[in-house]
Amino acid sequence: GGWYCFNRENCDTRYDTMRRLMSSREWPATRVGTGILSSQPEENPHWWNANMVFVPYCSSDVWSGASSKSEKNEYAFMGALIIQEVIKELVGKGLSTAKVLLLAGSSAGGTGVLLNVDRVAEQLEEMGYQGIQVRGLADSGWFLDNKQYRRTDCIDTITCAPTEAIRRGIRYWNGIVPERCKLQFKEGEEWNCFFGYKIYPTLRCPVFVVQWLFDEAQLTVDNVHLTGQPVQEGQWLYIQNLGRELRNTLKDVTASFAPACLSHEIITRNHWTDIQVKGTSLPRALHCWDRSLHESNKNGKAPLKGCPIHLIDSCPWPHCNPSCPTIRDQFTGQEMNVIQFLMHMGFDVQKMAQQQGLEPSKLLGMLSSGN
Repeated sequence: GGWYCFNRENCDTRYDTMRRLMSSREWPATRVGTGILSSQPEENPHWWNANMVFVPYCSSDVWSGASSKSEKNEYAFMGALIIQEVIKELVGKGLSTAKVLLLAGSSAGGTGVLLNVDRVAEQLEEMGYQGIQVRGLADSGWFLDNKQYRRTDCIDTITCAPTEAIRRGIRYWNGIVPERCKLQFKEGEEWNCFFGYKIYPTLRCPVFVVQWLFDEAQLTVDNVHLTGQPVQEGQWLYIQNLGRELRNTLKDVTASFAPACLSHEIITRNHWTDIQVKGTSLPRALHCWDRSLHESNKNGKAPLKGCPIHLIDSCPWPHCNPSCPTIRDQFTGQEMNVIQFLMHMGFDVQKMAQQQGLEPSKLLGMLSSGN
């Protein structure tokens, strides 16, 4: 993950301020794997002893680019090609004998999974490795092309509406999208394939979607900034509506995990085992998904009992799930509980209680227990 840049100006700025996302020159020689990349069973109960390869992001093109540095382009954008090269190299290092390849990513990397998972499967088939099952795990990369809370001109990466940024980016990066998705849209409309709910129905490989219902990156590009001031009623309604819209786009996604939290990225965080939806943790849900794919390959049985893979919170506001990650006040760094957070957001307990036909004290009790 790490966003993107989509024209000469904002790529120059990115190169000056976030060099590690533009070039591998200053990367550390070693890194410690965390979350799903951890080799500790208590942090990574299901895949701690898997073969893991971490592919850092330096192409700034949502893993879609296929353009080398040229006369007209100061920068090369080769995200799609980097993935192909990595796969090619791994085949010689033991991938050729694998049963399953899980392509996982967070944020821009999550969108990158949706854009590349079928292409990786095709690449391995063409190389003669039909036996490897390719799957995707997209974390915090399922964005909506919704209306911004406040429309702004497309000046930089943060203020530009995602549709406009991607529309410009594809041209700048020479971005490629999967053929099957491309065919669904008119020429020049390929940007649609960067949005999960539009590309997902066209994918052949199984994909597990992990998405916070109130994703901070989504709120940022929608121009909802939760910095210290109480949230106005319009923003509050917008945020709740965002959760509803997102929940709606996931209803036909077979395998999903969507907690009602305000956060961004999860699979490489060391607290990724703590978050639960309806009593099931994310590693457990992924394990269930793994088993269901294994079982369905054998005999097409019904889903495993007590092993859910479609987990979406139904409560309506940010952090109504008590297992959400801790929120900190952006200015003081103090931890906040759910009630403090909602007050901080300008949440009117009296009014909300009235709307729900509850006593305010009962509503507060429900909030703090997360019901």
